[in-house]
Amino acid sequence: MSKNENISNSEIRSDWDVIVIGGGPAGSTVARYVAEGGRNVLVIDGRESIGSPLQCGELVPTNDEMRRLCPDVPDFEDLLQTPKHAISLRTSEMHLVPPSGKPLRFPFDGLMLNRIVHDEWLVELAKSKGATYLTGTRVESVEGESVRLHNGRVFTARVIVGAGGHNDPLRRSHWNEPSLKIPVKFVLMNGDFGDAVELHFGSMAPGGYAWMFPKEGGANIGVGIQNKFAKGRSLNLFTDDFVGRYEGEVSYRGAGSLPMSGTINSFVKNNYLLVGDSAGMVLPSNGAGITIAMIGGRIAGQAIVNHLDNGASLHEYEYEWKRQMGSVMRNSKRAFRLGSWIMRLPDWLINLLFNPLTKSFVWSFVTCRKPFIIF
Repeated sequence: MSKNENISNSEIRSDWDVIVIGGGPAGSTVARYVAEGGRNVLVIDGRESIGSPLQCGELVPTNDEMRRLCPDVPDFEDLLQTPKHAISLRTSEMHLVPPSGKPLRFPFDGLMLNRIVHDEWLVELAKSKGATYLTGTRVESVEGESVRLHNGRVFTARVIVGAGGHNDPLRRSHWNEPSLKIPVKFVLMNGDFGDAVELHFGSMAPGGYAWMFPKEGGANIGVGIQNKFAKGRSLNLFTDDFVGRYEGEVSYRGAGSLPMSGTINSFVKNNYLLVGDSAGMVLPSNGAGITIAMIGGRIAGQAIVNHLDNGASLHEYEYEWKRQMGSVMRNSKRAFRLGSWIMRLPDWLINLLFNPLTKSFVWSFVTCRKPFIIF
């Protein structure tokens, strides 16, 4: 059997060096680097096909943009090897749009992904290094070194990683740390929408933002809100109103949830680690999560190998994350807190705040720089 094929439940060995719960970008990246380090790793995912259903806006920065955003992160070429067939469109600009509809325009080199294709490719990359995947079965509980599935099968591992998103079973059972989750709804719409990314702010998305991300032959269009600011109005109504601004045939409707408090206080407990959305690895000021989760996944995977090979503390994962991403995440958290307050203001006042004099400040917030740096 090829190592690039999924193995059935009955054929899989029971004991592992590492078990990863969740095979999205975070989990597959952990698995890739653990396997690359010579350790055996099993990824368990409840989905039959990893990547489906689509649950996000699909936008990531290019590697050059990532270097500017996260200057302390090394070697993006190794980490973010996005294949051409997973790229739907390259963007040239980002428009930050207040309620008036008059945007502040910024150059922005981004990649609109075919997210399902992208996640499937990350799985194949991890498998090519030696990782094993078990799909279509869910984790019921984690205790000690044991992972029990809903079907009763039990696997054991020296290190267990929770990469199952905001509802990860490992985080639910072993972490008691609240975080803000923003519900999102979106559609895929057919049509020609140019090549500029749009982020919309104001009463159309209270406490969050709305977006239009162009793709080849269409766009990903959606809304995320903080319910406590919605005055009893449902996310469905906000989404219908915003999507209705654009003309085209809707080919897909999706929903999800983004953790927007930033990273939690601790990623490590004994032999357990959290990574990606389950650890809050989303930049609150702009919602970026795919590449941020992969940064965390590489750090976690390399720390796990060092722990198993040399006895190094698993807390090296946290120390290295803070070295590479600490300042970016702190700036993003500050920007989100201030932005949440600003976005509660009346639309007319938000319009006044989006002007040529404030352009550099607004961009600093969105790109997680210190708010008062002019550039």
